[in-house]
Amino acid sequence: MALPASFIEHVTHEGYHPRSNAHSNALAVAIATDLFKHCDELRARGEAGNVVYDLNFNIQARTSWNVDLVIGEPPPHETSAATGEFSRGHPSTIQIAIELKAVMTEHRKAVRNRVRDLEAHHQHVHQYNPRTVAGGVLLINASERFQSPLRRSPTEHRSVDALLLHCVQELRGVDVRAQTTLQGLDAACAMVIDFSNTGDTARYFTGSPAPLIGDPLHYDAFIQRICGAYEQLWS
Repeated sequence: MALPASFIEHVTHEGYHPRSNAHSNALAVAIATDLFKHCDELRARGEAGNVVYDLNFNIQARTSWNVDLVIGEPPPHETSAATGEFSRGHPSTIQIAIELKAVMTEHRKAVRNRVRDLEAHHQHVHQYNPRTVAGGVLLINASERFQSPLRRSPTEHRSVDALLLHCVQELRGVDVRAQTTLQGLDAACAMVIDFSNTGDTARYFTGSPAPLIGDPLHYDAFIQRICGAYEQLWS
């Protein structure tokens, strides 16, 4: 399965701003599209109007947590006619909740915060409903320099391979849900891009130390694990 080209096109043309959710929205739509394409049960329900997706959705449990991508059943009175497409709507029951985080610069400091965010994400999701599938994606920048819109000059990244490896290893440390526990991510993904944010073309970095095919953090495995958990928990 190819990494989503639409996201790379978005970042290339629109750039990256840490205070905007435009990049996460683009990635969320790309992931929703791939889930719809590759999950048979999800696609069947989506085509019938019985499942919708939404972006930046507040999940209410003990507190409110804004999640980048949610998928679930719409209210009965809002179930749409069969269109053969995956429609955006306002789900009343969240069946899948995916959080998207990015480490574009200052990798060692940023990844600690992003890992904490992902741990808090799955805890909140499973407080909301233990059956809800919790996914987490960590976008990691492999460029040797990055121009933040919040700074006057670019930041240089030394020993990029070591930084990538550190971030991937930190993601591996996030709790993963097993059959014997209700806590942990049901699926995690490390997605690596090479992008300086200076008008260049973004590209995916797919060599080591980025996760390779067969690694549970690879995008293929992420989509498969979300699909499998969805079928197991919501059949």
